Amino acid sequence: MLWVLAGVVLVAGVAALVAAAFGAGPAWIDGVGAVAVATVLSWALAARTGGRTWVTAGVALALGVTAIAVDTPVLRTGAAVMTTVTGGVLAVMLTVPAVNYWRACREVLIATVLAGVTALAAVGFEPTVTVPRFDYASLLLGLVLVFALVYRLGAGLHGLGRRGLVAVLVGAVLLVLTLAYAELLRRYGAGSVVQSVLDFVDWTTERIGAFPRPLVVLLGIPALVWGTHMRARRRQGWWVCAFGVTATIPLAQGLLDPDGSFLEAGLRAAYSLVPGLVLGYLVVRADLALTGPRGRRGRRAEEAEAHRPEPARLAEL
Repeated sequence: MLWVLAGVVLVAGVAALVAAAFGAGPAWIDGVGAVAVATVLSWALAARTGGRTWVTAGVALALGVTAIAVDTPVLRTGAAVMTTVTGGVLAVMLTVPAVNYWRACREVLIATVLAGVTALAAVGFEPTVTVPRFDYASLLLGLVLVFALVYRLGAGLHGLGRRGLVAVLVGAVLLVLTLAYAELLRRYGAGSVVQSVLDFVDWTTERIGAFPRPLVVLLGIPALVWGTHMRARRRQGWWVCAFGVTATIPLAQGLLDPDGSFLEAGLRAAYSLVPGLVLGYLVVRADLALTGPRGRRGRRAEEAEAHRPEPARLAEL
């Protein structure tokens, strides 16, 4: 019953945000929709992870209402950060184990849709955004929160195992390298070789409307695909899924770029999704080739046995 009520409030909030995006309704409708969605996201994350649901929802509601009522850039931006982090982490937490690649794709699509809803709520607070700072702050907070939750779900560090440890180390290296490289480009500019890559990005954007986000393609979506696939077999899959916030949080930030548009944000998400799913498929196939049985019959038998129990999508983990 509570999930049904939360769903009704969520749909009403999204409807208000969509109406505001098209310029319909009173001036305050986007703020009301943002507060409603942010409150539901906070309640749902607490319910899914075994937290104090009403306390969490009450705090989110109070912060959202305060940000709208006081109407200062700091409070509005803080509320947008809170919403982005909460929605991005919830999108990962709501996934369920996937016994095969196609079900893993379904989980990625569900997480992407939820990230899109989060993006609408975040932009509804009308934050004052300095893009790099907002991106880094949201991503750092999201990583801290999701790894704190996964620490419990994955039975602590001793539940990692050798495969989980390798996956976490590879994910951490990819994350650091991608962020460090982007920051070096932003601060010191590009050399002749890199400039050609940037020119290609601009050329592609001019022709197809957007360019994929490297962090989402290289780490976030493959982590969700492989992590949900692994969770059907081993508990360590939660540690891989944790890196899925490097997809859901950037996607939830997609509408906050002052120089961008709704169309560009949607295209960027779609263009990131396709190559990310392809890369995720390759990772899953490599994992099965190294550790799974040989032959089509063996793979079918492995899928039939890959049913590690986990609670339903809307049940407490």
